[in-house]
Amino acid sequence: MSAVIEARAVNSDGFEQHRPVLLGLAYRMLGSWWDAEDVLQETWLRWHDADRAAIADPRGWLVTVTTRLALDQLRSARRRRETYPGTWLPEPAPIGQQVADPAETAQQRETLSLAALRLLERLTPPERAVYLLRETFELPYAEIAQTLGLTEANARQLHRRAADHVGEDRSRFAVDTVEHRALVERFLAAASTGDRGALEELLADEVVLWSDGGGKVRAALNPVVGAPKVARFITGITAKASRVEWRVAEVNGGPAAIVLLGPGWQLLTWESEGGHIVGLQLLSNPDKLRALVPPRPAPAPTPWAQS
Repeated sequence: MSAVIEARAVNSDGFEQHRPVLLGLAYRMLGSWWDAEDVLQETWLRWHDADRAAIADPRGWLVTVTTRLALDQLRSARRRRETYPGTWLPEPAPIGQQVADPAETAQQRETLSLAALRLLERLTPPERAVYLLRETFELPYAEIAQTLGLTEANARQLHRRAADHVGEDRSRFAVDTVEHRALVERFLAAASTGDRGALEELLADEVVLWSDGGGKVRAALNPVVGAPKVARFITGITAKASRVEWRVAEVNGGPAAIVLLGPGWQLLTWESEGGHIVGLQLLSNPDKLRALVPPRPAPAPTPWAQS
């Protein structure tokens, strides 16, 4: 093996050791799988070109580079999202893809849920970075400050602001998978039969439905609020669809439904509290679903089809 190839192999091995942590960080920062992959690729290039002998803490160096690249990417993305048609919802990770460090606790993994990623959109890019580095990766404030080029006092202040913005809604991060899945299946059964009354019983009074078609698929441009309106919206789209199928799958660590409504696929995810659904995300933008579903519907219903 040549010296150059051997050096590249060593560099790559060092990077791959930390890849799950870096990918989880970038994805949480951006809410976009493909943007996170781009950040990781740029981090690897910088790692490859770095003088590794001068890097005393490889993990710390890689986390710093990834965080700063993701911050730059997020600032640019937020400007684009200001002109996004309708509601912008986070993009799910591919099913079966390892997004987090296996050593992460269940509480740390909560910030991978689509509900958490949507709530994190409330934060400014610096607030989001500080919040994630503190809450998910449990870094001390001194290290967060060094990573972001801040004073420790600034880091603490940004964390307080972020925690205030997320507020009580953080309880939606945690999901009782068994209870939540049962709620999902009851919801789908009611939706498939057009039973608006049964749907309303499952919905909290002030439930909110967010719909993202990206300007490519018809969707509600504004959030739909209230149990009667959400139930009417759901039964309306299922009644109009020429074909309705679904399968329940684990997406970003929680139950979700991959739904075929007429000619297109959609992803439906839920947020629940106290045995009721308090939020729904209906993602139909095909660009955000390419890692989850086939490019076009199958010609015949699959065994899990419901109609």
